[in-house]
Amino acid sequence: MKLTILKAKIHTVKVTEANVAYNGSITIDADLLDAAGIKKYEQVYINNAVSGSRIMTYVLPGKRGSGEVCMNGGAALHATLGDTVHILSFIQLSPEEADTYQPTLVFTEGENKIKSVEKYDY
Repeated sequence: MKLTILKAKIHTVKVTEANVAYNGSITIDADLLDAAGIKKYEQVYINNAVSGSRIMTYVLPGKRGSGEVCMNGGAALHATLGDTVHILSFIQLSPEEADTYQPTLVFTEGENKIKSVEKYDY
């Protein structure tokens, strides 16, 4: 049996662009992705703290240091410029692995710049 456990969360970033004419996905500053351990094309959930919308899509890496968080294609219909979103990825673990696993949390400030990277310690 496998459990679906939070792998990483990029907490409280602002949407910098919403481009409905794009072919789907979310583009995220590569620095944020690296800090969270999220890979190119990885499935993520995006929770919009403004509208309450929750969607699933995949990641494309954006320009390093840009602070870019661009909702693309159909995802752009779920967020507007300046909305606050949380980006979550999940991992499949055995119950034994899940007992000791600690997800990565990336906290941001300002223009989606990394403030701190922490592990859940509950």
